[in-house]
Amino acid sequence: MRIVIFGLTVSSAWGNGHATLWRSLIRALDADGHEVVFYEQDTPYYRNHRDLPQLTGRARLRLYPTWDEIRHEALHVVDDADAAIVTSYCPDGRLASDLVLGSAVRTRVFYDLDTPVTLERLDRGEDVAYLPPSGLSEFDLVLSFTGGRALDLLRDRLGARRVAPLYGSVDPRSHRPCKPEPAWMSACSYLGTWSADRQAALERLFIEPARRRRERFVLGGAMYPPSIEWPPNVTHVEHVPPPAHPAFYCSSPLTVSVTRRAMAQLGYCPSGRLFEAAACGVPVLSDTWDGLDTFFAPGAEILLASDTDEALAAIDLPREELARIGARARERVLDEHSGTRRAAELVAHVEAAGGAA
Repeated sequence: MRIVIFGLTVSSAWGNGHATLWRSLIRALDADGHEVVFYEQDTPYYRNHRDLPQLTGRARLRLYPTWDEIRHEALHVVDDADAAIVTSYCPDGRLASDLVLGSAVRTRVFYDLDTPVTLERLDRGEDVAYLPPSGLSEFDLVLSFTGGRALDLLRDRLGARRVAPLYGSVDPRSHRPCKPEPAWMSACSYLGTWSADRQAALERLFIEPARRRRERFVLGGAMYPPSIEWPPNVTHVEHVPPPAHPAFYCSSPLTVSVTRRAMAQLGYCPSGRLFEAAACGVPVLSDTWDGLDTFFAPGAEILLASDTDEALAAIDLPREELARIGARARERVLDEHSGTRRAAELVAHVEAAGGAA
């Protein structure tokens, strides 16, 4: 299968969750013999933090300066493809949608990797720049990073005709147990960029627990305001590049995951960090949201907390018990949440939609 993608970025994991997911999917697609072309606008922000200048195997990364410079080329490539995918937050999303919808490609796909944010902005009456003005009714298939009732809302609000979830995943070859990094060793870790609607949960489950303990806590992530006053036992690492994620996770017996408000409200929206940490055999302490038990068994494969006392109880569990939870979570990820599994789901969805188109 030949697949063309118009996305936010695959070349830089700085300040976004798209790149790591696409790398896992594309590597798995390539391993199964599929050809992928990823079109990415060469924006200064990602250019200055690029950690994957090119794809490997049959996959090709096409960085371009402006849409006009690649429009004719892209139309030719799309016309010759089996599927073309436009994603949320693609800088040229509307132009790419126009091109795909007017092309001869067999299956036209929109993949919303940010469904809760998309729906929240629509509720506020905002213009969502990556959506076609007419909605999603002309696409043969709409994929969503979020399942549950979000799928019904995509039908009701945006006219999507055929909708399916395509959740996050992890590449077990990149994320696996490894030796800890002494500079990052701690009692508890958190990896994630700053987001205003995550901060309250981060305070409850990570920062306040750090204030109540003397052990070292480590937080990795960019874009945190300079005004934040970290407890003295919290070490902030501004950016942890993707190749170093396994060492970051494996340097703590437990890592915290907190969910953006819109995603928690909709539910069925697992962060890629859940799968990455679990693939490394590290147990996750997460906030709670509907559908979480679809991906991991609470108490056995993941720990949950709604306040600081519950977070401290998880942090204080014996290391042996935490290790057992991490091992079970790794088994679940390898069975159900790998890039190979998601790539097969993507191909199956595309083939079904193409046959029905």
